[in-house]
Amino acid sequence: MDTWLYLRLEAFPALLRGFLVSIQLIVPSAVSGLVIGILVGVLRVYGKSVIKALADSYVVLFRGIPLVIQLFIWYFGLPYFKIYLSPFTASVLGFSLCSGAYHSEYIRGALLSIKRGQTLAAESLGFNTVQMITSVILPQAIRRALPGCGNEIIYLIKYSSLAYMITCIELTGEGKILASLSFRFTEIFLVIGVCYLVMTSLASFILARLEGFLSIPGFEQQRT
Repeated sequence: MDTWLYLRLEAFPALLRGFLVSIQLIVPSAVSGLVIGILVGVLRVYGKSVIKALADSYVVLFRGIPLVIQLFIWYFGLPYFKIYLSPFTASVLGFSLCSGAYHSEYIRGALLSIKRGQTLAAESLGFNTVQMITSVILPQAIRRALPGCGNEIIYLIKYSSLAYMITCIELTGEGKILASLSFRFTEIFLVIGVCYLVMTSLASFILARLEGFLSIPGFEQQRT
């Protein structure tokens, strides 16, 4: 009973506060990461050589450096250059850029999977390169990349827990504070684990519905 009273009266309000911060971190990071991934993916396939090299370098950099190190750089490193970011801003920036690098790989692979005939058909209709990409190639590629991009969003939900490392107190951060004060590590982190399970399950459900909504009968079987 004491454990339940503690959870209900002290832990749940603090965890709810952290949960709301986590949502505020995840939503803009997921959206901006996807936008960055689409842009970088397109540049890696259709950009000029210099642009391709820069886009590839971005991907190598942000996929190669651990996310927690990136967060430390944004929050603790930028002040060396007289640039000061709040913990929340540094977290969203770090999550967006890291997530965008992974999204770009899915988008790039999907773009390369579109057959040459699609490009030739667009050119025969008088489409310029930008029109061809935005109206013909990219919509098909996004459908094919959606499962991979959805998987990256699931990962984002989970690694948003790293934000507390730079003092952005979200769900995991609130839980760590509570557990350190009460020594109820098992109870606190079981509740946190359930919260993340609910978030990832809900995201998976929404993404599956979105994938079904955007699917075209026979599209995945007919690779033309």
